[in-house]
Amino acid sequence: MTSSENLKGSADPRADALERIAAALEKLVPAPPAPIDFAAADAFVFSASAPHLLPVRKVNRVEMALLRGIDRLRDLLTDNTERFARGFAANNALLWGARGMGKSSLVKAAHADVNQRLCAAEGLRPLKLIEIHREDIDSLPALMALVRDAPHRFVVFCDDLSFDAADANYKSLKAVLEGGIEGRPQNVLFYATSNRRHILSREMIDNERGTAINPGEAVEEKVSLSDRFGLWLGFHSCAQDEYLDMVFGYAAHFGLLQDREAQDREKIQREALEWAITRGARSGRTAWQYIQDLAGRLGKTTE
Repeated sequence: MTSSENLKGSADPRADALERIAAALEKLVPAPPAPIDFAAADAFVFSASAPHLLPVRKVNRVEMALLRGIDRLRDLLTDNTERFARGFAANNALLWGARGMGKSSLVKAAHADVNQRLCAAEGLRPLKLIEIHREDIDSLPALMALVRDAPHRFVVFCDDLSFDAADANYKSLKAVLEGGIEGRPQNVLFYATSNRRHILSREMIDNERGTAINPGEAVEEKVSLSDRFGLWLGFHSCAQDEYLDMVFGYAAHFGLLQDREAQDREKIQREALEWAITRGARSGRTAWQYIQDLAGRLGKTTE
């Protein structure tokens, strides 16, 4: 038997080793993400780890008619969202101010309102709402890549957006909103809510002012983030009459006023004011929490 015949009749250990290495490497390569089915829902949550969009079948939202005391802000944001849904120019929006006054509720309500009034009636593609968590802001470029070539228009929404000292993620947001080579895609609008007018903490701004060689330029660089938002909507604490209007609006909507409406209104007003005093704030959130308590005591739900 020749030497060549010996090689053919026996396995090559080097070839076997290479095959095992190739198989192991294939297992290490992550599988490509499944294509996004934008028809699955009108709202999605961005998962930065994949990256991928997770559909939200039922959005936790308040109906537009139940948002009281913010009529002008409601009209401004709804008009801006409507222009964007029609394919016209629109601004990124920053909703800032007092906590519990309906900032995030207004974003979700405006999205639903535009889809119901425009997209369904005029045959436009539904506007998609995508929530990105504040800690995933540095993944915004990956999100933009997912939706840039999609046939839909998107409102990307970040709730309670703020940055503290040593947090440089705000630079990623600045580049995406305005300033990067690619910038914000034409089919994307960015809405954010924050308790801070300039999104950055005062401590962060003061530190820059105190340690920089040119304090003015350092502060300008920090607060320029909020300048990327063309639409600023300021929310302020509500007066007692506005607070009670919210309470009775909820009570009427959920059928919490009994047969003797006059007596019920007096009792609800007294309880609602006491509820606000014990929590140290009058706001839409406080009104909603009281209504939740009232509905529970009456054996009803608010769903």
